Amino acid sequence: MKNPTYHNLGDHSETLQLDYDPSIITFSQLLDIFWASHDPAEGSWSRQYMAAVFYHSDEQRRLVDLTVEREAAARKREIRTLTMPAWIFYLAEYYHQKHALQRDYDLMSEFKKMYPDFRDIVNSTAAARVNGILGGFGRVSLHGSELDSYSLSDKEKARLLGYLKASH
Repeated sequence: MKNPTYHNLGDHSETLQLDYDPSIITFSQLLDIFWASHDPAEGSWSRQYMAAVFYHSDEQRRLVDLTVEREAAARKREIRTLTMPAWIFYLAEYYHQKHALQRDYDLMSEFKKMYPDFRDIVNSTAAARVNGILGGFGRVSLHGSELDSYSLSDKEKARLLGYLKASH
């Protein structure tokens, strides 16, 4: 269906679309992270929350197929994660975007000053990083040196550094 919503999803699945710089991280490296982040031998319990990897080109498909074979051999089990070509991608409604960040009034206020249009917050790398930190997925070694590039106040940078230190 066109323009699915959270409450009227049709046969769509919740997923993410990742933009990446192949000079920094390769598609193969992203696949390694993907396979390590879930048990690909477990079946999905619903279409909405199925495990899947989508590819955009024949080369990506080749790499996906190679990693499926590798994972099946390593796990000695059939891989049940679906692989399929990417299709039309719909963004989730704004109230589902940057969920952890939206729950943090002070940080969200700073991002709103930088980006009055919420679409720009959705597309902001800094907002994505901060959302991840707030969700407990940051590390000082990975994000600590980046905090200055987020254009946040010293107070909020210090608070984020506290989150990073507390999470590991």
